[in-house]
Amino acid sequence: MVKVTLKDGKIIEVEKGTKVSDIAMKLSPALYKKALAAKVNGEKAELMTEINDDCTLEILSFDDEGGKWALRHTAAHILAQAVKRLYPEVKLAIGPAIDTGFYYDFEADFSFTPEILEKIEKEMQKIVKEDLHLERFELPREEAIEYVRKNGEDYKVELIQDLPEDSVISFYRQGEFVDLCRGPHVPSTKKVKAVKLLSLAGAYWRGDENKKMLQRIYGTAFSKQSELEEYLHMLEEAKKRDHRKLGKELGLFAIHDEGPGFPFFYPKGMVLRNLLEDFWREVHRKAGYDEIKTPIILSEALWHQSGHWDHYKENMYFTQIDGDDYAVKPMNCPGSILVFKDGMHSYRDLPLRLGELGLVHRHELSGALHGLMRVRCFTQDDAHIFMTKDQITDEVLAVVKLIDDFYKVFGFEYFVELSTRPEDSMGSDEDWESATNGLKGALEKAGLEYKINEGDGAFYGPKIDFHLRDCLGRTWQCGTIQLDFQMPERFDLSYIGPDGEKHRPVMIHRVVFGSIERFIGILIEHFAGAFPTWLAPIQVKVLPISEKFHDYAEEVAKKLKEKDIRVEADYRAEKIGYKIREARMERVPYLLIVGEKEAENNQVSVRSRKNGDEGALALDSVIERIEKEIKTRENYLVQA
Repeated sequence: MVKVTLKDGKIIEVEKGTKVSDIAMKLSPALYKKALAAKVNGEKAELMTEINDDCTLEILSFDDEGGKWALRHTAAHILAQAVKRLYPEVKLAIGPAIDTGFYYDFEADFSFTPEILEKIEKEMQKIVKEDLHLERFELPREEAIEYVRKNGEDYKVELIQDLPEDSVISFYRQGEFVDLCRGPHVPSTKKVKAVKLLSLAGAYWRGDENKKMLQRIYGTAFSKQSELEEYLHMLEEAKKRDHRKLGKELGLFAIHDEGPGFPFFYPKGMVLRNLLEDFWREVHRKAGYDEIKTPIILSEALWHQSGHWDHYKENMYFTQIDGDDYAVKPMNCPGSILVFKDGMHSYRDLPLRLGELGLVHRHELSGALHGLMRVRCFTQDDAHIFMTKDQITDEVLAVVKLIDDFYKVFGFEYFVELSTRPEDSMGSDEDWESATNGLKGALEKAGLEYKINEGDGAFYGPKIDFHLRDCLGRTWQCGTIQLDFQMPERFDLSYIGPDGEKHRPVMIHRVVFGSIERFIGILIEHFAGAFPTWLAPIQVKVLPISEKFHDYAEEVAKKLKEKDIRVEADYRAEKIGYKIREARMERVPYLLIVGEKEAENNQVSVRSRKNGDEGALALDSVIERIEKEIKTRENYLVQA
């Protein structure tokens, strides 16, 4: 017998060789029905896994990330099987699960069309109903290469050849279909209750633009049809809120063919952008930050010294000046370090908080560009904090509070991840352990729940990431706090301690918006372009019902402007109903309609986005109300 410790701490005994699925049935038939995968000793496992030693065990359903992942991974195999059934000559590349579903890359001598996708989806539904069981088997590396080569799967051959020579390679069989795969999977295709193919895209093999362009089919899968329908409804809602579409309609920004990945902000977009920057400056002044500005182009030697050359040069742009090599900055930190380095600092000066709204440029593949969400130039609201080691916890806590207060203004909820040392990193094990423990300690002291994101830290240090959740439940990684022992070492930074000796400071890199451009994209989609009054590019539209009332409309607009309220008056010879509809399409928070009665009584008829038709109100009281909304930065959501 072996002892199995369950998630709740309960210990049960089972016979050696018992499958996880049998344990699930023993615990509860309801659990067995929902079970999709498992964790054994914290590692991903399948329900088909046999338990041969004492262990910890967690049964995973679709509510768990691991269960969701296993089901969608199996859905990717079902997609590949359906394609091979219908089009045997197509070659398979890779097909993983992703956060929103799954995809699979194919090489085909024809283009997949919506009609073909529909045909593939029907075949997938047939495979689900066939209840094909997934069976894992393994082959030595050379046998595995021969096996996939015999089936004409060149991409699989390349994948195996990149593995060590002593590797044992795993495959999964479902019916007549076999695919190279590490797993894990659900036990049967029947577990994939609801599946939908969503879109097509081009994808370079292994993400290398010098390699062949493949066709990528995206899909999603759920354990219940109702969950799929809810997700599809969310996608439809997201289409209505697409920031690229609304950005154009509302005159906020555009991206032209002459500058792919380089956004143009129009006058209304600049109003929104400047309001966000002003808010950022206000918050940071109160929190004790000094603002700096550093150059966009700096010498290539600096980027060698910082480590970006070794870890980031593929994403950088380069130029020459007077025969010397320079780089366009992808990050602001080296410039901030030079500011710190240009002078002597005492321990009494620390912590020193330097903030910068710095324009950075990063080379992104054309296929990855997406409106404001993924661009080639953007403004990072960076700050770099130079401090002593014993100030780490207090400074991280202060940044956590600043970020929390900041996001509350926009009505965002968020969750937190702690990302640890990546493979491509620099620095000693001791420094990484110290930095990671410093961040953990601050999070625990702040009482924040967090999950560990193994291996996803920056190359110079671990980081805390803040993921915003918008009104559709989607998440966006924005704020980050990175603790860095490496840059101060590489740049030989120092301060004079109380003992009169030189000491090495520690550095925090942190952003709140992340990228102002991306944050604007998120805000557009979150509010569906209907920004709260304080952020709206036009806060009020004055609509005279006829030419006779233009003078009074002008008087109303003048009073609003005197109070720094952003206002437009519509003097066109159009019917009032048309003017109202058009202003509503522009998402203006307040429409003030003026006619004979309003002019006589110094009133306006108010239509607010929040309350609808409010009738005639005194102009002064309406102005006072709008001023209060702006001052308090009141925010609210409306239907798209």
